Amino acid sequence: MSFLDEDRPKKPAGHELGCDLSLLSADELTGRIALLREEIERLEAERTRKTAGRQAAESFFKS
Repeated sequence: MSFLDEDRPKKPAGHELGCDLSLLSADELTGRIALLREEIERLEAERTRKTAGRQAAESFFKS
């Protein structure tokens, strides 16, 4: 690593909602979009899992 690398601002590993996008390249934006899509899929899977658990409990207690 050269001394020039130390002067560059560190790029975040993730994405912060509402951050300034003007400094990102098209490739970086594509990467962020992929990251956010993966996170949306993870959130939807967890919601599905929790909904299924709630429905199972409701049907158990209705009997």
